[in-house]
Amino acid sequence: MERRNFLKHAGLAGIGSTLVNHQLTASGDNSDNESIVEQQHKIPTKGVFEVIVCGGGPAGVAAAIEAGRSGAKTMLIEAKGCLGGVWTSGLLTWILDFYYQPGLLREITEKLSKRGARCPIDTTTSSFSFEPEAMKLLLDELCTEAGVTIRFHTQVCSTSVKNKRLTHVITESKSGREAWKANIFVDATGDGDLAAQAGCGFDLGDPGNNQATQPFSLLGLLTGLNFEEVKEYTRWAGDKNSVSKKRLLEAIQKGGFEPSYRLPTLFPITHNLFMIMANHEYGFSALNAEDVTKATLIARKEFWNTINALRNNGGIWKDVKIVSTAEQIGTREGRRIHGLYTVSAEDLIKGTYHQDAIAEVRFGVDVHSIQLEKDHNNVNYNQGIKSKPYTIPLRALIAKDVNGLLLAGRCISGDFIAHSSYRVTGPASTIGQAAGRVAAIAAIENKLPQEIEFNRFNLDSFKQK
Repeated sequence: MERRNFLKHAGLAGIGSTLVNHQLTASGDNSDNESIVEQQHKIPTKGVFEVIVCGGGPAGVAAAIEAGRSGAKTMLIEAKGCLGGVWTSGLLTWILDFYYQPGLLREITEKLSKRGARCPIDTTTSSFSFEPEAMKLLLDELCTEAGVTIRFHTQVCSTSVKNKRLTHVITESKSGREAWKANIFVDATGDGDLAAQAGCGFDLGDPGNNQATQPFSLLGLLTGLNFEEVKEYTRWAGDKNSVSKKRLLEAIQKGGFEPSYRLPTLFPITHNLFMIMANHEYGFSALNAEDVTKATLIARKEFWNTINALRNNGGIWKDVKIVSTAEQIGTREGRRIHGLYTVSAEDLIKGTYHQDAIAEVRFGVDVHSIQLEKDHNNVNYNQGIKSKPYTIPLRALIAKDVNGLLLAGRCISGDFIAHSSYRVTGPASTIGQAAGRVAAIAAIENKLPQEIEFNRFNLDSFKQK
């Protein structure tokens, strides 16, 4: 996206090298055209770190832990009240494309298994199902053990950039407006908020379809069900060709409701606890707070209608209850920040392996329809593309337009098709771990990420000894 269009889409911009706070005075009348003039005053620098990671989801928490373990003084800034992002506050309790991911993700899944927090039911081989509360606690512990300074309930709202180098992030919280300085920053916000605020260019949505983005989905937890009774409606190892989705759709329709998603899915967590994904909210932008709010309100109402419809069927559904809907609606698409390399559909088709590979992705193309599909059999999620295992190069994690900034998770540099594959949380975690390691080395050695030798990073280096 061109710089001239940046302010329109980013919402907030970097404020240059001057750290300022603002007081407000009204001007004009009480009409809709009234404006507010902010009076500047200095913002104190609250803390100085070697690495600051913004966003504590699967990519961000991996980046922070790896940076801390690598010896860097590290801070992790998270807008919610827990770590894990979509895994925890988003209730996406299935990690996709996890099986071949080495390093920290393997450590996390093994520790959850030892704590009895892994689903006791055989799931698909490429997925890992877990209890979200156990994940919250484990991530707290891993960050604390790595010496990471955690700041919850804190929103990154602006930046300071001097001579094209990101020097500070500005945050808003109960403590007011504060500045934080670091040698290297990692944007793991999902939507690329930090990079956009710093002035980085980005792409959004499908360039062949007016930049349209894939729909949101609000997830939730259910109880009052027994796996043995509902397993034919459930996604597990015995669900051949995903026929459970068609059966679940028919059950919801029989109960008197037409869901917006034609392939609703019931995921087991324990024998009597399930996660469900049964809605699509179309036509909303992740970069617009009003859109996200409207999508959430619609989705929560639809979630209740869906579960009430199942309950209407009686029998195995008569006692189904909602435990919780997610604190944050699930976002499939945000900004794709411009990096030194753009992962492309061609990389997936060819199965490209880069010399500076930092993660391998085996998940296929997964583009969710931008509008309600009456016939789910006609939905072409893979866009007719047969992908091969491919790798993410370190260059795709290095911001092109601002120095001292790494990208992690789904906001890395890639095209629309490639993004639909690497956006799932298995690869996101490994990408985050790589970003954390590069950030730590660059910060400690007083270098930029692009000055670190690419051949120092490979998949084998993440494997547990």
